[in-house]
Amino acid sequence: MPLVPLRPLLEATITHGFGQGAFNVNAVAQAKAAIEVHEMFRSPAILQGADLANGFMGGRTDFMNATLEDKKIGARNIAAAVKKYGEHSNIPIVLHLDHGRDFDSCVAAIEGGYTSVMIDGSALSFEENVELTREVVKYAHPRGVSVEGELGVLAGVEDHVFSASSTYTNPMKAVEFFQKTGVDALAISYGTMHGASKGKDVKLRKEIAIAIRECLNHQKIFGALVSHGSSTVPKYIVDEINAMGGELSNTHGISIAELKAAIPAGISKINVDTDIRLAVTRNLKELFEKYPDKRKSGSIGEIYNLLETKKNQFDPRVFLPPIMDTVMYGTAADQDTVDVVDCIERGVREVVGTLIVEFGSVGKAPLVECVTLEEMAERYKTI
Repeated sequence: MPLVPLRPLLEATITHGFGQGAFNVNAVAQAKAAIEVHEMFRSPAILQGADLANGFMGGRTDFMNATLEDKKIGARNIAAAVKKYGEHSNIPIVLHLDHGRDFDSCVAAIEGGYTSVMIDGSALSFEENVELTREVVKYAHPRGVSVEGELGVLAGVEDHVFSASSTYTNPMKAVEFFQKTGVDALAISYGTMHGASKGKDVKLRKEIAIAIRECLNHQKIFGALVSHGSSTVPKYIVDEINAMGGELSNTHGISIAELKAAIPAGISKINVDTDIRLAVTRNLKELFEKYPDKRKSGSIGEIYNLLETKKNQFDPRVFLPPIMDTVMYGTAADQDTVDVVDCIERGVREVVGTLIVEFGSVGKAPLVECVTLEEMAERYKTI
């Protein structure tokens, strides 16, 4: 089926009371594996390309300096991969922009084929955030594209998003934000953090989500709540990386128990990125550990060198530049490259499959109304 906007999937999560994982992808192989594992569990799927992931997929290996043109190219590449492996799928698939930096980044994603975008105005004043988000909604909704905003500041680091401390979301301001912007979803700050260092034994302030959900229900306003910075940072994966020479420290995630308890409190969409990065990096290190001859490979040997010189990092984008054609287009020049692709795909399946089960979206694909962008555009006129 064609890719679908985010709104119908969010409606299903609220009506039927399940949580939906949203998983970041930075390579064709990741998109392929994520779709396949969702199909296996008959779960709807939200695949996310972060703003700077678009830059990386546009060929910008120093993606922190990605230009708008890089992002346009990358958005088309990610969308092409998701459509290739998902357009004839039996499950609904959303392609969502994560942390859109500005209006132009959102437009680039929509023009590239995204069916949903997030505009992150959380660092702005409330009034400025409302104005920016409203402008994105005005552009996106007539095209059938759903919009997520953010209110409140999460601590931690993710691409260009950085804050040393958190500012919790004010429930009354959240309701006002929905009223003034018309967004479909809102990322809230309630105790999660970006990155792999979230602190030990984090307890989420679920009362914030409960208060927002109750107020929205009372006002008869549709709005789904989103949990950013929700990676679980599996200790066993970190330990395996460090056992093979990695130097990861102070790594703590949000417990699965806390995330599962947030779903009945009102959280619909749960963003996960770090877990996938860790699993892929672990698999890459295992490949060179098991097959030391590949360390001298003409096609992938430089990946090994990067793993050895950047032992305190775990983002595969740091290690994969030697095979950018494979990253961007899914091509594989030789068997060594195929082996790397296998590492990437297995890492995605391990993490995503686990969380599909834990969050409760197994078998929920038939509950999502499959709406085209054109149909959603007509529906937005009456909402």
